[in-house]
Amino acid sequence: MEEPEPADGVAEEEEEASPARLLEHRFQQGFLAGQRLLHFPWQDLEKILKASGNSSLLLTILQKTVLHPLCLKYPPSVKYRRCFLSELIKKHEATGAEPLDELYEALGHVLNTEENAHGYKNYLLPTGEAITLGESVAIISRGTTGLVTWDAGLYLAEWALENHAIFTNRSILELGSGMGLTGIAICKACQPRRYTFSDHHPCVLQQLSENIRLNGLSPEPEVGSFSLAKCETQKANLTGFQGPKVTVADLDWNLATKEELAGLQADVVIAADVVYDPELTLSLIKVLQKLPCCPNGQKAPEVYIAFTIRNPDTYCCFQTELNKVGIRWQAVPSPQKNVFPYDQQAKITLLRLLI
Repeated sequence: MEEPEPADGVAEEEEEASPARLLEHRFQQGFLAGQRLLHFPWQDLEKILKASGNSSLLLTILQKTVLHPLCLKYPPSVKYRRCFLSELIKKHEATGAEPLDELYEALGHVLNTEENAHGYKNYLLPTGEAITLGESVAIISRGTTGLVTWDAGLYLAEWALENHAIFTNRSILELGSGMGLTGIAICKACQPRRYTFSDHHPCVLQQLSENIRLNGLSPEPEVGSFSLAKCETQKANLTGFQGPKVTVADLDWNLATKEELAGLQADVVIAADVVYDPELTLSLIKVLQKLPCCPNGQKAPEVYIAFTIRNPDTYCCFQTELNKVGIRWQAVPSPQKNVFPYDQQAKITLLRLLI
């Protein structure tokens, strides 16, 4: 069998890419995923432009970002594209070079596009395959923070790609799936036997279900006695993709019973960015306490929780509450390779809970 060609923007490991090539990939990866503009390597871009006096790099970046087929089909918000193009134009003008019509044409098109409260993010896997997510453009929307993807979810997905054996041919339960990035990445790259996405906010469940459909996964009609989100079951046109059995559960942490959780038969339980509020933390621990108390001698699942430590007091509270109920934990080493664009300065930790 012939080896596949490297995907666009992904160089073979044994080849050393040029600084310009690496810069193109960083811009593409960050833009498609809706990375905050301040985290783009603008200074590196300006340095290369001034040193080379060649505008072709800007045109290549334009093709790999705003004019990329993924962006044209599943575009980021209008505001995001407008600000990105404006910054590209500033960097070009700083070199004193002749104006690039292509940049102004792209900006003009965006300015004539109607803004809405919904946009898309596209995350590139190491294979070059993309995960497409519809998300809210606001951090808090419809009374929930679950309509956007958070750094700890990207971190957990990145770790899962390096530790795929933990998930391969196993049944996975994700608590607080949000927009689905972590679970979709695991389903595409780690070959689990079954994957249960779960959340509780109705708007989150609706968008989560749509994101699963967008990525070629087809939810089953039922799972145990949980209420399931209504999902379209038609597979997207992803030729040859054979995913795991997937379900989407409306799971209230305060009302879930031991029997319901046992019915999911989870080998691994994961969650990302669910430790940021003391009240939510207590609800999370209620669920964790019910996991090992399964009938028929079922083995307790492995549990991994990733979260950004924004407030040390909240982290200490989580540890204190774990101690109270006798749940031990151990820190898990960070991923070795950065795959997804997120704030590398953020203090993100991953714990394995021993229940």
